[in-house]
Amino acid sequence: MNQPTLFTAPPLQSLHHQALSIIPLGGLGEVGMNMMVYEYENDLILVDAGLMFPDQEMLGIDIVIPDFSYLKENASKIKGIVITHGHEDHIGALPFLLSEINPPIYATPLTIGLISAKLKEKNLNNILLNPVKPRETITLGVFKIEFIRVTHSIVDGVALGITTPVGRIIHTGDFKIDQTPVDGERTDIQKLGEYGDLGTLALLSDSTNAERPGYTLSEKVVGRAFDEIFCQSKGRIIVATFSSNIHRVQQAVDSAVLSNRKIFLSGKSMIRNIQIAAELGYLKIPTDILVKLETINDYPDDQIILLTTGSQGEPLSSLFRMAIDTHKQIKIKEGDTVLLSSRAIPGNERAIGRIINHLFRRGAEVVYERISEIHVSGHASQEELKVMINLVRPRFFIPIHGEYRQLIHHAKIAESLEIKKEHIILMEDGDVVELAANRWVKEKKVPSGRIFVDGKGVGNVADFVLRDRKHIGQDGIIVLIIGIDKSTGEIASEPEIISKGFVSEEEAYGLFSELNVLVLKLLSELNPEVKSEWIVIEGMVKKTLGKYIYKQMERRPMIIPIILEM
Repeated sequence: MNQPTLFTAPPLQSLHHQALSIIPLGGLGEVGMNMMVYEYENDLILVDAGLMFPDQEMLGIDIVIPDFSYLKENASKIKGIVITHGHEDHIGALPFLLSEINPPIYATPLTIGLISAKLKEKNLNNILLNPVKPRETITLGVFKIEFIRVTHSIVDGVALGITTPVGRIIHTGDFKIDQTPVDGERTDIQKLGEYGDLGTLALLSDSTNAERPGYTLSEKVVGRAFDEIFCQSKGRIIVATFSSNIHRVQQAVDSAVLSNRKIFLSGKSMIRNIQIAAELGYLKIPTDILVKLETINDYPDDQIILLTTGSQGEPLSSLFRMAIDTHKQIKIKEGDTVLLSSRAIPGNERAIGRIINHLFRRGAEVVYERISEIHVSGHASQEELKVMINLVRPRFFIPIHGEYRQLIHHAKIAESLEIKKEHIILMEDGDVVELAANRWVKEKKVPSGRIFVDGKGVGNVADFVLRDRKHIGQDGIIVLIIGIDKSTGEIASEPEIISKGFVSEEEAYGLFSELNVLVLKLLSELNPEVKSEWIVIEGMVKKTLGKYIYKQMERRPMIIPIILEM
């Protein structure tokens, strides 16, 4: 789709002072890292602050968060942060953001509970957390925000009805239209329809499943699959799922009751989230069914349900430790049934495949989404996306949440519903759309991008560091240590070569002897002026050895010469 950058707009100067600025800082062009700014003159609100999990190219990176530069520059304008739901791709960046700025946060009770637990882990104790229920309205500067119930794969998800000086906005958050939700709390179609009747300026809608035709299956499909598996299995059942999927946990509990089994918990986040949800009344567990993990061996196998983390193959998770036989309490054995009840986050497919293989090797029966209906998506498919557009009937349409191809597919869906092509606005992270009642303009950007979190380091892993890690991982590394007499510039000792991930010891012996000869010959031919320039010598050695190794082996290891003055 050819994206226009200007639609029937007067000069920018006249539009700017009457316009709402919509600025995605994350989540448009990738899955995760969702963060959207709404700004009008001196008032700014932020919707969501999520993280993204690293892909296979991001070696050693723990998580990825958005660039907060624009928010720090405009901290005095920020009236509040509004959160749509409690998934990591919507709240995971909050601890990092709130260590820089300190606006109040507004969200539904479960989401507040999950955020509070994350902030306590980071010792962030002075954050104002405000619980808000669906159909309640708050005022932040010039913005009035109404919370609208939607169904998703986590309890207490909401869309936002945002009334601005230029018109009404609907920001869907993540949603699907589940007619038979586990908790009976359906997407508030009536309220969304009211916004359509009153007149909605723009709809910003979840694009995650825009490529998937039809309707997304109800969460209750998973409950029926659980009932069947729990009642038929004769051994232990281990269910790995996202700890935030309280509906999934509730259905596992219900199936455990039906099959006369006990529930055991493993995994820090699983225990924490279930405790929070139970305390807030979102999760109902009979008092006699939840048993401490330490007593699991006191029960027969046909009475055991273990809920655990690790459905994404995370190397430190409980399920992974079970799979490689390093878990303290649980040893996988023949007769166990393991259910991976979640979707594979893009980039985790290989890790999940490895964990499935390990589980099979230990004799377990493994059931996963590809072969059974033990997971359904929490996102609307094409027909539900059409329902949302038809309910809201917006003048302008902006697809959000997804990779660019998903945004394009969602835009085509809107166009099929007779939303004018010039009223469909495609955005990417950092774009600024200035929106007025009958016109929009997009011709500038703000700082945006990805910040890598590696251990305790935030933002100190640059792209070139990742390139170096990939380079070393593919071709190995050679360190060449050369001792040079400080006073004469002559070689004080024969070069020492150390390599990792390059060649075996047997291959290294002959090759390294040849490299030593090359280095000694190179250094002996240098004139006295050059011998005192260590940086020049390092560059020449690196270039000479690199050419020789590629000629001999067609490989390009990272070569690091180190000059020692002696």
